[in-house]
Amino acid sequence: NILVGYTGQISLGHAAFMTVGAYSGAILARELGFAFWVAVPCAALITGFVGLLFGLPSLRVKGFYLAMATLAAQFIIPWVLRYPLEDLTNGARPLEVPRPEFFGISFGSAAAFYYVAVILAVFMFLAARNLIRTRTGRAFISVRDNDLAAELLGINVFNYKLQAFFLSALYAGVVGALRAFEAETIPPETSLVQLASSIEMLAMLIIGGAGFSLGPLFGVTFLNILQEQVIPNLNSWALDWLPGLMPFVEPANVQASMTRILFGGALMLFLIVEPRGFAYRWEILKISWKIRPYSY
Repeated sequence: NILVGYTGQISLGHAAFMTVGAYSGAILARELGFAFWVAVPCAALITGFVGLLFGLPSLRVKGFYLAMATLAAQFIIPWVLRYPLEDLTNGARPLEVPRPEFFGISFGSAAAFYYVAVILAVFMFLAARNLIRTRTGRAFISVRDNDLAAELLGINVFNYKLQAFFLSALYAGVVGALRAFEAETIPPETSLVQLASSIEMLAMLIIGGAGFSLGPLFGVTFLNILQEQVIPNLNSWALDWLPGLMPFVEPANVQASMTRILFGGALMLFLIVEPRGFAYRWEILKISWKIRPYSY
């Protein structure tokens, strides 16, 4: 949301940035003996600087071309982690991560680690929400709305674009490190590095409402409910009529791809009905409540 919603810079490489955070936190804890509460922010900073490298093309390109430039992270970062840094990352083998501890208290279980993740999520959400009120946040929005006008007003557009990439990658690094410590291992074919994960995060933001502080929360909630509650309940019903609708496809293949069919159809329907996201509709409802019973 900081990068796409506030600054208007598209990114398709966030899953790769999360992978950098995961491996950075694991290596700092394994090789250098960093404590959990030191390894996570250090991994976030490392990821932030990696994000800066992939933000450099934003000086020259934007829109679709910038998306292609950030897409390169999905291919370059996994290759670098697997081959040149094989001695540190174990390459194609899983990398074990030390059990997380915080001032002597172990957070090895999922139930205990949940509270650590929630506290960090709340803190980072409030930080991102208040960012928009600062000079930097207002510069982000001006770059998003009209970068040429922002430059004429004396705003260093390239500098603020790089700051947005740094902050956005920093957040991704925290998430990656947390997931590594929670699982206590990083599998070689981790879902963090897959392009589908980056696209899913972008879909969450668009559905929730890009540019609104509550947008990511709405988007994550909607997609989780859709994947875990709605789609499983629709599977048996859809299997009755989808094979007849697509007789040119084998019924077994339809059943195997049912989840993706329903997921894609739900996204298409939502974008047609509410293209600006849940957060935009929430703001309209709040304004309507404040001015009731007057229509103006």
